[in-house]
Amino acid sequence: MRRFVILEHDFPALHWDLMLECGAVLRTWRLGAPPAPGQSVRAEQALDHRRMYLDYEGPVGGERGRVRRWDSGTYRWEMHDPADADASGRLVLEGEKLKGPATLARVEGDEWALEM
Repeated sequence: MRRFVILEHDFPALHWDLMLECGAVLRTWRLGAPPAPGQSVRAEQALDHRRMYLDYEGPVGGERGRVRRWDSGTYRWEMHDPADADASGRLVLEGEKLKGPATLARVEGDEWALEM
């Protein structure tokens, strides 16, 4: 199973980074609020991150604040075309806080929505 992490990040304003292990990188989306069952959260696709963030908490280089693990665990795609890295899909999270199905869907451009 692949790993995921959601980091609470306090820079430049408080947000949550959803990071999904995908090969050598973490595909990343910036969430405007922490995900919760029965809710849809606005997500903005961000640059891929290094895998070290799966286990990291602390200061971010370049004076870009601090990150704290909000949730982590494993995930699997239930419906997704792995050949298309930009495709929407349904995944199943097995985290400490979040457990069960979630949909990550592109709305427009870099705008996405995460629905639990």
